[in-house]
Amino acid sequence: MTLINLKSLGVTLGEPLFSDLDLTIGKGERIGLVAANGRGKTTLLGCLTGAVEPTRGDITRARGLRIGHVAQYLPEGAEAQTLYDFVLAHLPPETAEYESWRVDVALDELSVPYDLQHRLLGELSGGWQRTAMLASAWVTEPDVLLLDEPTNHLDLHRIGLLQEWLGQLPRGVAVVITSHDRAFLDAVTTRTVFLRAERSRDFSLSFTTARAALEEADAADARRFANDLGKAQQLRRQAAKLKNIGINSGSDLLVNKTKQLTERANKLEAAAKPAHTEKGAGDIRLVNSGTHAKALMTLNDLSVETPDGRLLYRTGQKWIGQGERVVLLGANGAGKTRLIKAVAAALQGGDGPIKVAPSVVPAYSDQHLSQLDPSDTPMQAVTRDFDIGDQRARAVLAGAGVEICMQDTKMTALSGGQRARLAMLLLRLAGPNFYLLDEPTNHLDIEGQEALEAELIAHNVSCLLVSHDRSFLRNVGSRFWLIEGKRLVEVDSPEPFLEAQMTQDPA
Repeated sequence: MTLINLKSLGVTLGEPLFSDLDLTIGKGERIGLVAANGRGKTTLLGCLTGAVEPTRGDITRARGLRIGHVAQYLPEGAEAQTLYDFVLAHLPPETAEYESWRVDVALDELSVPYDLQHRLLGELSGGWQRTAMLASAWVTEPDVLLLDEPTNHLDLHRIGLLQEWLGQLPRGVAVVITSHDRAFLDAVTTRTVFLRAERSRDFSLSFTTARAALEEADAADARRFANDLGKAQQLRRQAAKLKNIGINSGSDLLVNKTKQLTERANKLEAAAKPAHTEKGAGDIRLVNSGTHAKALMTLNDLSVETPDGRLLYRTGQKWIGQGERVVLLGANGAGKTRLIKAVAAALQGGDGPIKVAPSVVPAYSDQHLSQLDPSDTPMQAVTRDFDIGDQRARAVLAGAGVEICMQDTKMTALSGGQRARLAMLLLRLAGPNFYLLDEPTNHLDIEGQEALEAELIAHNVSCLLVSHDRSFLRNVGSRFWLIEGKRLVEVDSPEPFLEAQMTQDPA
């Protein structure tokens, strides 16, 4: 049964986000909606709910259809509500008084602890705020559930719970998900729509297999386009020969055939459609300036502690050598960021249990991109610390996806993706040989994640990193350190840890 039908749908905001989109959403479908940052995913979800009016095309919804929408951000003023009251407010007023039990059921299904249910949303983490929004949508008993980046701010355990919850939804409920988490999309979707300005693609496959099918389809389009242009050029060459023969012989028949061949060539060229070329959100490029040191950093049984001095774990003797990409694994709150901050401090100099080779040139990016000063403009950020000249600065900023019109605006005007790419640009300009990266894929779309992966591997970069992105850490890591109990141990594979985090309560 069709729940929502889109016919020739298009939205233009300055330039086309998408056009001529035909899409049918049926009962029980699990659809992943994929596109780069700023390419219309959130706008399309708005069209489905009716909050956004399309520029062209038609949307038909089944009579009486209930749509639950989980946006990326809390609505204004929600921080002042308790989590429970926020969810309760989404029940129809006429049923809220005697059906409040539905809130308790929804919160229980989503494993929300009782002590959090009556705390203000403004006091809770981003992950719990997203869980509250999910509960507020689910309590309305929707026929279609729209989830906009649902794994943002969630740790691995909460992502595992979300995957399990989605797998247990009633079979008739349709779900449409936008996400940059490739492993999550593979786990919860069976259909993938690649949203494009023109000729969006739809495959009845989960993300990874759909991505391979997309590349094959694009390659076939490229071959077809080249073949059509080749045929048109051949017809024009034949027409030119016939024209000369016709002129020399005075044959009207040959002149007419010349016109026919030329018309066929024109039609072929007009009908030929070039293969899709994605407009990049900006390059991510890294460098590795190299060093003769074999061990870039050594941990000499460092004690990692809470701010109040409680021991979390000891590192034992650990080191990172050239070209080693070490991924730090641990449950939420185990002390991963505490170790990253301790290493960051040691990279700035000083004595202690963390030894850094004198030749190390560090590059550090934390999960909040706090190395970017909000009061700066992108131009100021680049030219203050690097002697590259204004013209070169504007060129590298444009290459990183910060267009000329944005280069002299405050940092706060940039999108999350633009800030993440700018942060990577600043790291590269420092000419480092050791990278310290805390959640580097935050704010990056799939294209950006894959570009960062490729750069880390291609340049044989030495780094210590933390990430909740399973695909990213699997692809990048060459060594894995696990916080286990009160110790930091090296493990051969991240898989046992990932499986435990996705299926069990973290201890």
